[in-house]
Amino acid sequence: MLIRLSETAGKNAGGKAGVLGVLLRRGLPVPDGFVVATDDVRIGPASERSLRDAVASELARLGDPVVAVRSSAANEDTADASAAGQYQSIIGVRGIDDVYSAILSCLASTDTDRVAAYWTRTNGTDSRPPQRMAALVQAVIEADASGVMFTPQRPGESTRIEASWGLGPSMVDGTVTPDTYEVTSDGAVRYTIGSKQIRTDLNREHGGVTSNTVAPALQHARALDDATVTTLAAFGGRITRLFGRPQDIEWAVVRGAVWILQARPITAHVPARRTASHARGGALTGTPGSHGTAAATARIVRSPSEFSTVHTGEIVVCPYTDPAWTPLFSIAAGVVTETGGALSHAAIVAREYSIPAVLAVTDATNRIGNGAPIVIDGTAGTVTVQ
Repeated sequence: MLIRLSETAGKNAGGKAGVLGVLLRRGLPVPDGFVVATDDVRIGPASERSLRDAVASELARLGDPVVAVRSSAANEDTADASAAGQYQSIIGVRGIDDVYSAILSCLASTDTDRVAAYWTRTNGTDSRPPQRMAALVQAVIEADASGVMFTPQRPGESTRIEASWGLGPSMVDGTVTPDTYEVTSDGAVRYTIGSKQIRTDLNREHGGVTSNTVAPALQHARALDDATVTTLAAFGGRITRLFGRPQDIEWAVVRGAVWILQARPITAHVPARRTASHARGGALTGTPGSHGTAAATARIVRSPSEFSTVHTGEIVVCPYTDPAWTPLFSIAAGVVTETGGALSHAAIVAREYSIPAVLAVTDATNRIGNGAPIVIDGTAGTVTVQ
């Protein structure tokens, strides 16, 4: 079944597309698109031709753009579990053959070990929950900057925004340390500049996306000005009032215009930004990512090829953690990364798993010895080598 995004509801299009359909109908700046919704992730040969024809027709209606194909599962983006980054997303495809292939891959992404491990941990059961999967297809916004916004979770808190250059994957996957902006209840803007050394952009020659080095002058320059930060916070307030609870919102900015790419309930409280008073003598400092403390052996993991070296109860110390690293969170006592922000997918999942996380600890994999006893405080953002 193919549904235009403006006509979707959660019951027929999954959590992500259902919410974006609401926002689009309310006049918020959401990229147009459509949804392929099925009762079964396997599409039979009898329905394949008609579905391909319908997809081709919708792509033509949109002007044959470069698109992003993303998951929209029935049990995704809920108040109880975000499933952040667990299902398939394919960015930068164009033309019926590549788009249709991406749709099939997205629909099939319920059946992976990563997804099974996530739901086993969050549901407390070994059985994978029944789920309906839809594939959301939207024109790619070729962002100058993009990121994530958390609206206030408690009275008096600020709107918190993390931002980096280019498309969203470099920020949500934690491969950069983003800028952090806060908008207080009286409209004041505070910020801390990150280290944005790489950016993700469309690969025009081969399709998909590519990572590019950010010009040195921009690596420590603000990705957002005050006016854009204030505009984002206003959209965040509007979306929060619409759904009646704090929201985790992905956004993009191109030539000064703001686009909303996703909105879902915040599933766990994010720690406050670290201040100088939090640091203890001799401790390494980073960004508080997930509440709690842990004392255990450090296990240095520089790539997925080293996953098998991690033992239950160790603290994983790594360059960054994209969604492929999530299965380690099921056995780790905590996580330390060299890059990333508190609103990245890895930090969200760590909070849902109730394990402490400290992010953006400079050169952590070299400053912490493999096998060393360490104590991490995910609330304060500190790592102490014993």
